[in-house]
Amino acid sequence: MIIAVDGMGGDHAPKEIIDGVIESLHAFEDIHIHIYGDESQMAPYIKHHDRLKVIHCSEMIEPDDEPVRAIRRKKDASMVRMAQAVKDGEAAACVSAGNTGALMAAGLFVVGRIEGIERPALAPTLPTIDGSGFVMLDLGANADAKPSHLSQYAVMGSIYAEKVRGIEQPRVGLLNIGTEEGKGNELTKAAFQLLTDAPINFIGNVESRDLLNGIADVVITDGFTGNMVLKTIEGTASAFFVMLKEVFNASLKSKVSAGLVKNDLKGLKSKMDYTEYGGAGLFGLNSPVIKAHGSSNANAILNAIRQARTMVEFDVCGTIREVVGKAETK
Repeated sequence: MIIAVDGMGGDHAPKEIIDGVIESLHAFEDIHIHIYGDESQMAPYIKHHDRLKVIHCSEMIEPDDEPVRAIRRKKDASMVRMAQAVKDGEAAACVSAGNTGALMAAGLFVVGRIEGIERPALAPTLPTIDGSGFVMLDLGANADAKPSHLSQYAVMGSIYAEKVRGIEQPRVGLLNIGTEEGKGNELTKAAFQLLTDAPINFIGNVESRDLLNGIADVVITDGFTGNMVLKTIEGTASAFFVMLKEVFNASLKSKVSAGLVKNDLKGLKSKMDYTEYGGAGLFGLNSPVIKAHGSSNANAILNAIRQARTMVEFDVCGTIREVVGKAETK
């Protein structure tokens, strides 16, 4: 299995990307990795490995590039070459920590959308208090959505939760302002009816306050709302640890207490870090495309590659294609 990796994407590229690639090769003996990027920038961090191939690219997608224009004009960019390798069958999946919009454009226009899928969706696994996590989509691939889009998101998320996360009959919830049927705006009301008839274990409406309690294994919403929820969770977690640090630095007694619980606090921080679950999958494309967090370190890249490998191993895209195909023929 060959996985293509964008060596130039992310805040800490190329070092952390390459370190994560090397760790992945040690962790998984059944994968080969092709890493795309500027050889001169990557050379100081590259370690020889029989299953690692470096492919030089003369361009890269910058964080402030206009996504679609960059994908169309920068043909030799690491992200574009990586996506093209997947399209051409040279790699089974790809991973990038680069420009989110550009990766979505590369996925849509280069890798291509599964026939019958109206809109791809961005779907990370977010943390829960009990550590099990939940898949949430869409978190920003499409700001607007139709009820049919939410129905397809639910099917794709359910397949992913079952195949990759190993959850039998995953519980699928629709994010809403109340749990009662009939709550919400026109989008959620119409989507509720479609989800009731979809081939999933639909448990009804769920509220945002219950997400981290593990109310559902898969949570469905439009990209605008989903992105707001994601950033609220990120911001709240960050603010919580800042306030906790202030409390522990307030006096000698609290500093001593901090020393006693230091390891426990590290464990708590790791538990709240959704990059521990991998990246955000772009569901609905012909092959797995994984968006790692922009600030990914080596461990986050390892987990994103693990996620891509598992999606290929369990043929998640093929299963989505099959289920959507059956729905289309009805």
